[in-house]
Amino acid sequence: MRNNKFKGLGIALVTPFKTDGSVDYEALLSLVDYQIGNGVDFLCVLGTTAETPCLTKEEKIRIKETIVEHVAGRVPLLMGCGGNCTAAVVEEIKTTDWMGIDGILSVCPMYNKPTQEGLYQHYAAIAKASPLPVVLYNVPGRTGVNLAAETTLRLARDFENIVAIKEASGKVEQIDEILAKKPADFDVISGDDSLTLHIIGRGGVGIISVIGNAIPALFAQMVHFAMNGQNSEANRINDSLSELYKLMFVDGNPAGVKAALCSLGKAEDQLRLPLVPASQPTIARIDEILKQL
Repeated sequence: MRNNKFKGLGIALVTPFKTDGSVDYEALLSLVDYQIGNGVDFLCVLGTTAETPCLTKEEKIRIKETIVEHVAGRVPLLMGCGGNCTAAVVEEIKTTDWMGIDGILSVCPMYNKPTQEGLYQHYAAIAKASPLPVVLYNVPGRTGVNLAAETTLRLARDFENIVAIKEASGKVEQIDEILAKKPADFDVISGDDSLTLHIIGRGGVGIISVIGNAIPALFAQMVHFAMNGQNSEANRINDSLSELYKLMFVDGNPAGVKAALCSLGKAEDQLRLPLVPASQPTIARIDEILKQL
């Protein structure tokens, strides 16, 4: 029987930077406390929203160790570990100190566009090497390859330690097929804030959220309403966030949410190249909506 700890509201944590471009560890720990103190159920560290491709190996190790020590078991921690060379990912899994981490989030291989059989074999190798539960991560808008429903279901059937998928394909029919045909103990987690209620309503178990970095209390309330079947309350909050969902991504991720965090005084509006801050019109509108909320 699988045991997926990653249910409810998870946060895809940003990496705050100082104005000189260095990692702002003080702001990072303040953000962690802000999330946990406002009802989030788990944290996802070193994922896409953390700008992980632009972090050094030393920074990634320090970020992981700093968060593990500070969280101290208060919520489960899911950590990103993926890439487009299967052997390198397997080696990273085998040589990483996973103390304090509860699961591995592994994104589909990017750029080299494997076939569905290649994707299956990639994740099979990861599952065999992993000492922790594995969450698949399908985000074709970034990777250039889609993990098809039948491949997801095949992996779910074949590997007990693959406990869930973070589905960020935006392909509603595909997600619904996985939800309808999956093993009972395999979970689907939304990877799109705007699809959270749709996925939970059809049997999904939560969301790994970008927008929740900025508004954890409100978003946690919406997610928990939805999971408790309080649909009218959840829909009311969801409707109030519809424009903000779009603004989070109009200038790329995490530009939108970093603008929101800056507006709230939680972090500097700093990103690492090739990513740049959101445009001034986007920032102004985000600021306006946050004041209304």
